[in-house]
Amino acid sequence: MKARARFAECAVHVCASLLLAASATAHAQGYPTRPVRLIVPSSPGGGTDISARIIAPKLAEYLGQQVVVDNRAGGNTIIGNELVARAAPDGYTLLMGISSLAILPHIHAKIPYDAGKDYAPVSQVVQMPNFLVSHPSLPVRSVKELIAFARPRAGQLNYGAGGLGTNPHLAMELLLFMTGLKMVYVPYKGQGPALIDLLAGHVSLMMASMQSVLPHVRSGRLRAYGVSSIKRAIVVPDIPTIAEAGVPGYEVVQWFGVLAPANTPRDIIGKLHAGIVRAVQDPAIRERFISDGAEAVGSTPEQFTAIIRADLGKWGKVIKEAGIKPE
Repeated sequence: MKARARFAECAVHVCASLLLAASATAHAQGYPTRPVRLIVPSSPGGGTDISARIIAPKLAEYLGQQVVVDNRAGGNTIIGNELVARAAPDGYTLLMGISSLAILPHIHAKIPYDAGKDYAPVSQVVQMPNFLVSHPSLPVRSVKELIAFARPRAGQLNYGAGGLGTNPHLAMELLLFMTGLKMVYVPYKGQGPALIDLLAGHVSLMMASMQSVLPHVRSGRLRAYGVSSIKRAIVVPDIPTIAEAGVPGYEVVQWFGVLAPANTPRDIIGKLHAGIVRAVQDPAIRERFISDGAEAVGSTPEQFTAIIRADLGKWGKVIKEAGIKPE
């Protein structure tokens, strides 16, 4: 009797699993039947927002449903990140994630989600270097001149960044750590508002995505000192890397990518991935990214997962070496 009972119990579990799998597959085959939200966890105007708005129309064309870009700024991207982590895993709420997703766990003692477990990475969309830029009123024209000017003025210069633990913020902190400079960090709710204040001269410096500042560098409203990647950017080959301009070994790259809530059916992840790859392979979109200083990627979910895990380890070490304490 006990054996029969155990057999019956196992049969129930197997049937339940099969029903769930069948339900998920059926759901995925009909997906999507309504508009999809692409959450941008920062304010309009920054690199994350720009990247989302570049791919959204082409992704919508592939899915056959509107893809609505929804800016949810605040909490150093934590508000938007949490919204997606807690959303139903049905493919209708997605995150345009920023590389700072792998930084925040080392900056904040408590965050309301697990960056390594609460998401299903879909695809890295682009990667790009940051630009070290200043308002033209700053009387320096190179990284070496900046270091010489700032060293005797410890605490007198300030720089803006879109929140503690964002990639541009940490990129700047790494630069200060490697050069021994002291500057005042001015936090903003997003890169967009920080950029507005930099253009107005309210802050002196900024490390920002090339996408968001390149037009202003070209117009002369901002002065560029270097790119944060190990190689010069194809779109502006005359601007040196920060490493070759005076800080050997310096390298930071930003990425943006689409993530879904954990446990989103694999068929839905596959359909979203295919749509994103089609978008980033579109010649017009690739050219748009290149002109903005970004490199279109379109990685697999597995490759994107590996990048996030590697960054979680990397930034933990950098933050510890830089002496940044969790809040």
